[in-house]
Amino acid sequence: MMTVFEVHLAEGSDGAGLLSDEVLSETGAQVMTLQEAALVGFQGLQALDGSGNVRLIAVRARDAAWIHRCLETHGAVAGFRAHQVD
Repeated sequence: MMTVFEVHLAEGSDGAGLLSDEVLSETGAQVMTLQEAALVGFQGLQALDGSGNVRLIAVRARDAAWIHRCLETHGAVAGFRAHQVD
């Protein structure tokens, strides 16, 4: 099972440094734009009108709590939602 976080960035943020190198290495999380996600097989993804800059973070379900904590405290994150994927 996998968790995909839909991350809405604050205005002017580019998503750089959203997760530290350590977190990326330890969890294997993959941070993608919607376009990048479509290239690796995520289907039916479209930004909602007015949603701004969006990143998707795919991670094993067991590491989802770690990513959740990182996103809660990151200044570039305006909001996020987690989706469970089989």
